[in-house]
Amino acid sequence: DAYAVIGFPFATVAAAFAKPANWCETLILHLNVQYCRSGTSDGRPQISAAVGKKTNQPLDDMHRINFVYKVVVSSADYTRVELSSREGPLGTGNYLIALELTALDEQRAFMHIQYSYTQGFLARCATSVYFSTSGRNKVGFTWIHHEDDPPYLVRGVRGALERNTMRYYLALDAYLRALGSPAEQRFEQSIEGWFAGTERFARQLREVKHDDYITMKRGQYLRQQAVL
Repeated sequence: DAYAVIGFPFATVAAAFAKPANWCETLILHLNVQYCRSGTSDGRPQISAAVGKKTNQPLDDMHRINFVYKVVVSSADYTRVELSSREGPLGTGNYLIALELTALDEQRAFMHIQYSYTQGFLARCATSVYFSTSGRNKVGFTWIHHEDDPPYLVRGVRGALERNTMRYYLALDAYLRALGSPAEQRFEQSIEGWFAGTERFARQLREVKHDDYITMKRGQYLRQQAVL
C-alpha cells in the first residue's frame, strides 16, 4: 500500500483514470512494463500488459498479464478503480492494482494505491533464487526494528512488493503532472518525471541509467502504438 496527498483536483484524477487507455499510458512508464493495450474481453474492459526484464525484449519473450478493468465505485468525492487478474506468469495469480481516491479540497486529493499478488510453487522457487543472488541486496521502504539489532530496511518479497508499489505510484504521479502539457509532449514529460521520481528513492529504485531508460521507453511506446 502507498498513501499520498496529491496536488491535483479530485475530478481531474478521477476522470483521467476512468479510462482504460489512460492506464496504459501510465503503466508503460514502469521499468518492467514494456507493452500495454486496452480493449475488451467477454464484453468487459481489459488491459493487456507485457512485463519482462529491465532491458528491451521482443514481445514473444515477455509474460502477458490480462487485467480486468473495473470502476468499483464512482461518486462526487470518492472513486475506486481496480485492475485484477486471476493468472500471471510462473504460477503467480490474484493480481490486484487498485486506486482509491478521496477529495480533500478544490486542489488536493488523497490517493491510496494497492498492489498485491499470490505466488505458487514455481514463483516461490524463482524468487528464492533471485533473492539469494542478484536480488540479495535490494531493499524496500519499511524499517524493521528488533530489540537487540539496529533497524534495517525490509528485503525479500515484501521489499519487492514495496518497490513495485512505489513504481506504480510514481507512474500515476508522472502521468498526472504531464496532463497540463500539449498532447504531443506528455509522454516525454511522463518518462522524464518517472525517472526523476525514482531517483528520489535511489537506494530502493535505481536500476538503469537515465539515457538508457529514456531510449528504451521511447522505443517501447512506439511499439505500443503500432502493435495490436
